[in-house]
Amino acid sequence: MNVLVLNVGSSSLKFELIGTDAERIEGNRDDRLAGGSVERIGGEAVISLSARRKPAGRSVAPLRNLAAAVEYVAGWLASEEADVGIASLAEIEAVGHRVVHGGEHFARSQRIDESVLGALDELVELAPLHNPHNIAGIRAASRVFGPGIPQVAVFDTAFHQTIPEIAFLYGLPYQLYRRHKVRRYGFHGTSHRYVAHRFRQLTGLARETSKLITLHLGNGASACAIRDGDSVDTSMGFTPLEGLVMGTRSGDLDAAILDYVANKEGLTLSQVELMLNKQSGLLGLSGLTADMRELLMEVEEHDDRRARLAVEVFCYRARKYLGAYLAVLDGADAIVFAGGIGENAVDVRARICSGLEWLGISVDAAANAALTGGAEGRFSAPDSRVELWVIPTDEELLIARDTWRVVTGAPLRY
Repeated sequence: MNVLVLNVGSSSLKFELIGTDAERIEGNRDDRLAGGSVERIGGEAVISLSARRKPAGRSVAPLRNLAAAVEYVAGWLASEEADVGIASLAEIEAVGHRVVHGGEHFARSQRIDESVLGALDELVELAPLHNPHNIAGIRAASRVFGPGIPQVAVFDTAFHQTIPEIAFLYGLPYQLYRRHKVRRYGFHGTSHRYVAHRFRQLTGLARETSKLITLHLGNGASACAIRDGDSVDTSMGFTPLEGLVMGTRSGDLDAAILDYVANKEGLTLSQVELMLNKQSGLLGLSGLTADMRELLMEVEEHDDRRARLAVEVFCYRARKYLGAYLAVLDGADAIVFAGGIGENAVDVRARICSGLEWLGISVDAAANAALTGGAEGRFSAPDSRVELWVIPTDEELLIARDTWRVVTGAPLRY
């Protein structure tokens, strides 16, 4: 089955065309036919396209809205220029969508119909910056491919619906949960779920007896405790702001800070929230950049104090959550790093794992140094009781596989 995976933002569209079925999934041989992005939709859009048989290309085109962007991508995929083996749009057999928030409605990926769209509309107030664009992507795909094409929603929050009440409730009046569903939802679920499944595939560890901690470390960052294949705790909460220090997000903080800073700086609460999401984290601490690669370079080349501070705070917070989740799980079989930082920042992985030898966690420095640029493998020392792994995440692949499973009725693998 040829599945078009769409990830829609406020003025952007990322896509990947993946051929998948039971045989290819079993052999981990899914066909990545094409992919790319469309940025600055609504004006002179910047388009990046790549196909398996062709080098990547970059161009511009006036694309007034999301539907026009989806139509442009679909037309290119079916063209001789792309040469991906698709002669017409009819050969794109399903569309899979990343949907940020499924609330308590959705604990599994779902085939999209009007009832699902209605539920997503109700959830917009929980994710006003993301879900409206995800819904727009679904409707745009219907217009371009026709109402008969199967579409599947894969939710960032769904994997975390197994978290128990004692972990997802805040210490707030219970009626706020009952009336308004104020609780911890967690995000990055597709990434945590993918790397946990891939780890078990690589090691042969049974789902029913596994205890894993997965660290998705990128511009957005989160940790997840996974027992017997189910998420039992995660660092992001009601929104993606909670938890680890991130590129521009603060992570955990005392809620009283919001009112205090608003009064001191003459800001509205909305402006403070914007600061916490867009001007904090690595960027706010360093005063330089949200990019971990640049911060590490500043530390190495100039020994910049605030760059060093930002890196150390980032690693400290991750190590703190790591210790908490070792307690939640009563130990772990493995700790798995993913995301742009987790997959490439050798020094960050070493810092997070440092000083944990008493817990049975030891790093093989040479193996750690070798794991960059998309490499997959183990970097724990031979005597380490807890395995340490890098597994590059692949959310698009998981979305494509879930789409095939939902459309064909095959069991979903969690």
